[in-house]
Amino acid sequence: MIYKSSAEFLQAKRKRVLLFGMSGLGKTHLSNLLRDAGNWFHYSIDYRIGTRYMGEYIADNFKREAMKVPLLRELLMTDSVYIASNITFDNLAPLSTYLGKPGDPARGGVAFAEYVKRQGQHREAEISALLDTPRFIERASDIYGYDNFVCDSGGSICEVVDAENPADPVMTSLSENLLLVWIKGSEAHREELKRRFDRAPKPMYYRPEFLRALWAEYTHGKDEKTVDPDAFLRFGYARLLEHRQPRYAAMARWGLTVTAEEVATVKDAAGFHALIATALDRA
Repeated sequence: MIYKSSAEFLQAKRKRVLLFGMSGLGKTHLSNLLRDAGNWFHYSIDYRIGTRYMGEYIADNFKREAMKVPLLRELLMTDSVYIASNITFDNLAPLSTYLGKPGDPARGGVAFAEYVKRQGQHREAEISALLDTPRFIERASDIYGYDNFVCDSGGSICEVVDAENPADPVMTSLSENLLLVWIKGSEAHREELKRRFDRAPKPMYYRPEFLRALWAEYTHGKDEKTVDPDAFLRFGYARLLEHRQPRYAAMARWGLTVTAEEVATVKDAAGFHALIATALDRA
């Protein structure tokens, strides 16, 4: 770890932290809190994916849909309108919408082959965005004057790294430049995440082999056009939570673990510093 003790972290002039864990446990909340404190640069992996690496895919998908509308088609063909994504740190809907859900097109689904292709695009984009992190650390300091840096990673980070491999290029790059911090949820948190997801299923990233096994189990070979996309996502979510836990735990061996309960008590940057210092002492 780049900080060996609480004292070293608290005295460091340049604090650099990466937060990881399931979506909904506080990564973006902490990152926004630190950014609002005024002396932390907030680097969002999902925002980087949706702008730098998948922005063109997202915009092209919007245009593809617009071309189905005669009026918009005419305007697009004459360069009379401009269509673009308005993705923000707090609204990543354009990225989620592009990832999509497999199944019945009448219920918002896409063909499974197309879904798999988009999953592959996301994987490449996420790895690239993670490997961009060291450059953004220097950029934040050189251009904007921020010494403190928080990387707000996506929930799928554990799916695109191999934390069991000490030579994994992404894990090596991240651990050499930031303190990796797992926000670990309890069983109660996982049950609440399941309830939230059941109310509003959202597109997710899956490892290819996990996705194919999940799809085969759910469909039993039936016509994919009969699959309810939201029902499939609900079916897979609980399994995905369990699938990711050991992968997060392996990542945590490269850094620290804090609990979602501890994160919920943090109200300001000083509270965050104290949280990390306590975790370092515990480690």
